[in-house]
Amino acid sequence: MFRIVKKSEITTRESIVIRGISIIFAFALVGIFIQLIHLDALKVYSSMIKGAFGSSYSVKETIIKAIPLIVTSLGISIAFKMQFWNIGGEGQIIMGAFLSSYLALKLPETSPVILLPVMFLAGCIGGAVWAYIPAYFKSSWGTNETIVTLMMNYIALKFVTYLQYGPLRDPKAQGLPKISTFSDNAILPNIFGIHIGWIIALVLVVFIYLFMNYMKKGYEISVLGESENTAMYAGVNIKKTIIISMLLSGGLCGIAGMIQASAVSNTLSVEVSGGVGYTAIIIAWLSNLSAPLIVVVSILFAALLEGGSFIQTAFGIPESAALILQATILFFVLGSEFFIRYKVIKNSNASVKVVT
Repeated sequence: MFRIVKKSEITTRESIVIRGISIIFAFALVGIFIQLIHLDALKVYSSMIKGAFGSSYSVKETIIKAIPLIVTSLGISIAFKMQFWNIGGEGQIIMGAFLSSYLALKLPETSPVILLPVMFLAGCIGGAVWAYIPAYFKSSWGTNETIVTLMMNYIALKFVTYLQYGPLRDPKAQGLPKISTFSDNAILPNIFGIHIGWIIALVLVVFIYLFMNYMKKGYEISVLGESENTAMYAGVNIKKTIIISMLLSGGLCGIAGMIQASAVSNTLSVEVSGGVGYTAIIIAWLSNLSAPLIVVVSILFAALLEGGSFIQTAFGIPESAALILQATILFFVLGSEFFIRYKVIKNSNASVKVVT
């Protein structure tokens, strides 16, 4: 028989290889599904690549989709590094978008030189405040952060729905539940045909990389994630570290909301997050919580989304097919955590033994 033992140590390279193999298996399984609906899996996958990178337009669209994934994944990775399971990226994006949108609607004539930085700060604050609530509950009363952050997503969503039907409803929308479009002063400008969110994202990647690897607070977050007892022994203020890391995590998600509302939607709506908060969870895990790898994986996932839209037209495949691929990748990635943490060895005993 066999027994399962916990690995004493695993390198980053081995972890990436295991996750990479899990993705290959995910694509293989979805390929079988595609064959079962009487389509050529290789043609579908090649068409997805073409749809994501086959023209300058598609490349730009892929990058635009990657921007919020990068920024949100950075935020999620900080919380995950501390083993604080922040599932509330969606809500934090929405609240960041709300606060920045409120200023955009109330100050439409303000110079963009002033308005855009203020909106950026407001987006950061909106997401940070929304993340502070579960962080406070966790640090003060030991609540389950997974449940609290998840439930707050729905509160944020219903809050914006209320705004669309009530206080911020556009009187010119002919009865439709729509919020007014931003003035030009509140819209992020373009550079090389893409809104400057891509520059913001790259700056944030560099900042988070330096913060987590070369700054004291980043080190304390990592130590706390490894062991709370070790962190206490090292003199880390547990409550303060939880609060600071979640303020930063939620702030980054709020910035993603500001970028989406300003540069993509040009208004506030319930669709502003677009599932980015949930996709960012997959990206953070696949990237092994590494800021540089988050850029690469986010672009690949954006390509998956853009390519998924392309094959809808080319093959008549519904949008859910791309979502099935995402869900399958998540399933295999989560499964790969077992092989990252444990190994199966041959045992002469007749029973299976788990050693932790």
